[in-house]
Order: sequence, then structure tokens, then C-alpha cells
Amino acid sequence: MGRRLHDLRISVTDRCNFRCTYCMPREVYGRDYAFLPRAELLTFEEMTRLARLFVDHGVRKVRLTGGEPLLRRDLPTLVRMLAAEPGIDDLTLTTNGSLLARQARALADAGLHRVSVSLDSLDDATFARMNDVGFPVSVVLDGIAAAADAGLTPIKVNMVVRRGINESDVVPMARYFRERGHVLRLIEYMDVGHTNGWRMDDVVPAAEVIARIDAEMPLVALTPNYPGEVADRWAYRESGGEVGVISSVTQPFCADCTRARLTADGQLYTCLFASVGHDLRGPLRSGASDAELSAAIAAVWRARSDRYSELRTAATGSGRELPMADPARVEMSRIGG
Repeated sequence: MGRRLHDLRISVTDRCNFRCTYCMPREVYGRDYAFLPRAELLTFEEMTRLARLFVDHGVRKVRLTGGEPLLRRDLPTLVRMLAAEPGIDDLTLTTNGSLLARQARALADAGLHRVSVSLDSLDDATFARMNDVGFPVSVVLDGIAAAADAGLTPIKVNMVVRRGINESDVVPMARYFRERGHVLRLIEYMDVGHTNGWRMDDVVPAAEVIARIDAEMPLVALTPNYPGEVADRWAYRESGGEVGVISSVTQPFCADCTRARLTADGQLYTCLFASVGHDLRGPLRSGASDAELSAAIAAVWRARSDRYSELRTAATGSGRELPMADPARVEMSRIGG
């Protein structure tokens, strides 16, 4: 399909201290859930080696994800290693913000460029309902403030919008982060994995989200920063600043996808909705050369034909049966969103 490789997302752990209902529902990820043992996780040296090979294939942006990446011990060490690699022009991290206040300065000193923080509401009751561990909004806001003080900007705040739960918080979130100079990203609720009970009725379309904001704070459309950018960007007409929407459900962008995803145990996925990964840890630990690993990466990327979101949207619009999830489809907590 002619899709170039530009973005690499590296999941550094499959563990998280939240149990967000759209990602790691408590009834599945309970106290007895078996997370990956440490020996199966890629080491920082292995992650850096693979990132270097992805750079050879065109990657310029690397994002660290999870699970919750700040649960991975000594993460600034990995940041320092990646920051030293030529060709990585944008080194970022997505976090739930719970541990960010205490780690922001160390991450910035190690060479991290910026952060994205997941926050679904400014209302404690709503946020607690979504993170399902009773975590307070104030601690996440403290983390955002610490990241700003450390220079990890521009900060993007990711909000997953679910019908009947937090769509009324869209405008307050937009106003709050506009006033503080941060970029709000509003994300349509997606059917990633097979455990979150996704229904189309729970999706608040991006067009509705933008209309809500535009009615209060008029917007003007912005052009993409680069080909394959997943967010549709808008500027506040009167006050400046930016807001964006990620509309994988109603306006899929499969044809322009530039992202590869590497799980914490070394599986390469080319689609957020994939069922099958491609093992890189096995050959990596069996003594494969850089040339052999590079050829394996190239073979996977050249052969990719995935376009699940396009198929789902076409089926929804026509009334046909949705291409529902394979029970083996990778979960968000492993692939890092």
C-alpha cells in the first residue's frame, strides 16, 4: 500500500497501576493475572539495538509506552541510550501521569523530548470511574506541571471519550488545557483487543466532539505537520493554541499509517488491531546479525496489508456485520496504543 515507516512505539512493560475500563478492565486484569516475567522483557540494550535498525528503515520518531512505562525500573537509562542514537529526531513518552511528578526532571535530563499524558476527565468521580483504582486528578495535573517545568513540551493530553461517561467533560478539558498552553487530543473509543466490551453506541464521533468545542471556542482547521499524522488538528480562532482529534473509528487513516509497534517481549506488530505479531526477540537472542534482523523487519513491513479500521468503518456505514475481533487480538496494554 506504499506506507512508509516513520514511527516506532516501544512498549517497555505490560504492567499498569490503573485498570482503565477501555484498556485493562479489572475483571480480566485482576490480582491473579499473569504479567510477563522479567526474563521475557527486552533489555534496554536490546530495545536500543532494534531501534537503531528501525532508524535505518526510516524511523525518526520513537515513543515509549506500556502498560505504564514509568513502572519500568531505571527508565531514564533507556531514554539516555535512545537519545544518543543518531537519526531519532523525536523521542517521546506516553504515561498515565501517576508517577510523572517524581520522574519528569530525570527523564528530561536523560534526553527525553516531550510527553503525552492520558487524562479522561477533570472531575474526580468521572476519572475514578474510568481508571477504576480511585486515582485522583490532582496527582496527574501535578505530573503535567512537573513535565512542563522540566521542559518536556509541547505536552499533549490524551482523552478517550465514551458516550454516557465523559463526553460532557470535553469542553471543560479543552478550556483548561488551552489556558495552560497544552494540546488536548480527543480520541474516539476504539475496539482494541477483545476484553473491553466495545460497542459502536459508546463511540462519540470526532465530528461531534469538535462541534461541541467549536460552539464554545471557535476553531479553524490546521494542516498536518507531516504525512501520516494521525490527529486532525484545529486551532482556537481567537486565542491561539491547538486541539486535535484521533478518529480511528469514523475517519480511519489506515492508508497513511506510518507506525510500527514493538511489545515489551519483542513482538513486532504493524497494526493496533492485529492478532499476530512477528518475533524479533527470538532471533535477537539467538545471535542474529544486524543484517539478518534488519531484513526481518523489512520483510514484515513490506508485506503488511492490514487496514482493519477501514474495514470496520465500511461495515458500520453499510449495515454489514462488523469485522469483529479475533479472540487472539493483541490487547492495548501489550501494544501501547
